[in-house]
Amino acid sequence: MNYTYILKCMDGSLYTGWTNDIDKRLKAHNEGKGAKYTKGRRPVKLVYVEEFKTKEEAMRREYEIKHMTRKEKEKLVGTGTFELGT
Repeated sequence: MNYTYILKCMDGSLYTGWTNDIDKRLKAHNEGKGAKYTKGRRPVKLVYVEEFKTKEEAMRREYEIKHMTRKEKEKLVGTGTFELGT
């Protein structure tokens, strides 16, 4: 599967990305090996994820989310935090 996700950074900012291994990618972000943006904003927390069958679908959704306003992203995320395995 492929995933589009939103992370909440330590400074309160939101980061959107895509991956085919959400656990590995979250670990990489928190080890400073993910995106340049998140490297100095650790730790990050997964707050939203969508699942897709293809890489292209996940990348398209990432593009859409990245072009949303902060308010639209917050509405998408909601007030809760998404936790893997729950």
